[in-house]
Amino acid sequence: MEFNHKTVLINETVDLLNINPNGVYVDATAGGGGLSYKVASNLSKNGKLICIDQDPDAILACKEKLKEFKNVEIVNDNFSNIYNIVHSLGFDGVDGVVFDLGVSSYQLDTADRGFSYKKEAPLDMRMSKQGQSAYDVVNFFDQGELKRIISEYGEERYASKIAFKIVKAREKKLIQTTTELAEIVKNAIPSFSRRGGGNPARRTFQAIRIYVNNELENLKVSLEDAFKVLKKGGIIVAITFHSLEDKIVKKKMQSWCKGCICPPDFPICTCGKTPSAQMITKKAIKPSAKETEENTRSRSAKLRVCEKI
Repeated sequence: MEFNHKTVLINETVDLLNINPNGVYVDATAGGGGLSYKVASNLSKNGKLICIDQDPDAILACKEKLKEFKNVEIVNDNFSNIYNIVHSLGFDGVDGVVFDLGVSSYQLDTADRGFSYKKEAPLDMRMSKQGQSAYDVVNFFDQGELKRIISEYGEERYASKIAFKIVKAREKKLIQTTTELAEIVKNAIPSFSRRGGGNPARRTFQAIRIYVNNELENLKVSLEDAFKVLKKGGIIVAITFHSLEDKIVKKKMQSWCKGCICPPDFPICTCGKTPSAQMITKKAIKPSAKETEENTRSRSAKLRVCEKI
């Protein structure tokens, strides 16, 4: 199968990982294996790469992409289980972890996965192809919960109107497809707010996708557990694509890098807290103008890196 996805900031990611050829690395969001291939190519036969993805389509593509490497383990699981995955494979620690977050180009471009508001398909949006789908959320959640999801995860100012329109529409018939939902959202947003700023359904689709896949909570757990399995001197690289992801990554890395938490008026430190990490990137790295021109989906990407000390 062809899993088309162009990894953003791939050269910067590999450079910042500072790969030890004999080290152990984790690609926590392996996708079709593009970034994994670059990492594996920098490892010796004694090095190890663990590839994790919850999407069964990605796992098939990753196995095909990486079939030449004998030192790669490919695991079909959610990255929130990274701690157990690493230890179950017999490793006490790893030298680096990469997170390439968000939805892949393959998932967006494969209509029947139901991620895109541009293509007609059954409402789905499940990365793992298991559990509660977007169809369930849109058709059976009450208006208040829909408003909360769209507002919180989509940062949509018209969340209340959109939730109301969804409930009214499904009273007549259940909402079956992505294009039906996109049209309902469009009609809920005032015409003056639809001018510019991309498709009016973008934020609502993002919100429902994040909720269906529990993306933000899984990210929090995975970052914390990734840091636990990271060796001293190990590197965590995270690429985010929207502000909600980036805030979580930035806040978590800052917490690892923070030292003394005593009140500023204390003459000496009494807490004894020292930093457990240091930031490698003081500010987020963004794609170059050339990369954004070649791959418009890279425009919102931000890369942050820290090292365990």
